[in-house]
Amino acid sequence: MTSAPLQPCPIDTRAAADTVFDMSAPLSDDRPVEKAAGFAVNGEVRIRYEVRGPVDGDPLLLLLGVGMQLVMWHEDLLADFVGRGFRVAILDYRDCGESTHLDAAGRPTLTKMMTRPSRAPYTLRDMADDVVAVLDELGWAAAHIVGMSMGGMIAQELAIHHRERVSTLTSMMATPTPSIGRISMRTGMKLTRMQDREVRNREDAGEILGDVLSLMGSPGIDDDLGWVREAGARAYDRAYDQAGRLRQEYALMAGGDRRTALATLDLPVTVIHGDADAIWKPSAGQATAEIVKGARLVMVPGMGHGLLPRRYWPLVVDEVCRLTGH
Repeated sequence: MTSAPLQPCPIDTRAAADTVFDMSAPLSDDRPVEKAAGFAVNGEVRIRYEVRGPVDGDPLLLLLGVGMQLVMWHEDLLADFVGRGFRVAILDYRDCGESTHLDAAGRPTLTKMMTRPSRAPYTLRDMADDVVAVLDELGWAAAHIVGMSMGGMIAQELAIHHRERVSTLTSMMATPTPSIGRISMRTGMKLTRMQDREVRNREDAGEILGDVLSLMGSPGIDDDLGWVREAGARAYDRAYDQAGRLRQEYALMAGGDRRTALATLDLPVTVIHGDADAIWKPSAGQATAEIVKGARLVMVPGMGHGLLPRRYWPLVVDEVCRLTGH
């Protein structure tokens, strides 16, 4: 493992905010750009996905955290990846957005999640199989995988159980086992109270998302709170499901210890973690990088958890491009 502490890259956020991503416009090399959406099927579960970028671009699949819908990827960040030659796929996990909601599984309690992990209605491996279904639907034999938070853990499961489908792995804000780096009880209770507030309308949903990210996010997230709240409101319009978010958390807590399996991986891996992450503390990222042979650790000063503020976009895009050879 090599360690490469990096400073956040300064960018002109005013200029970035003025950038408009025109999906109909060709890239500089005149390759056609295409945006498409559809559903992939894994058994009884349908997974909503979107894909954009040059039709012959290098496949890149991005995975967010618990309860995060595909509308929570900022179009400008996706445009940055597209501009570097990727064809980018994003998706709604099962139990959120326009994918299948497993309402019959009920609303798990925190006590049940802590004491009976084996009773989770599905696992992170099941969610990784959902990702494989998306790859199949897109006709991608393999893709570069970038996963944040729970998405990083799903990406780890994907690399373990479907190694041939993963070209490279970027694991962000994630842990190899729920026993390493987990959130403090105090922060966890504060976060739970926020997320369990009554949601009567789209404005309430946007307000909660903004408050949650202000609590656990990086310095600079407040600069994007207008967009964050609008993304939360759009997610409400698509499908707001607090019980579904809890079922995803149940899968995460039931995920078990992946360290032994991760130690057998032989593929290019970068681990990105913030030294201010209070949800999965820096020790989680350090443990992941120490386990995977040859993994590069990027510990980012000041970066917290959740959606990325603009100031960190260049760093993350550059690290993904470094790993993938772009």
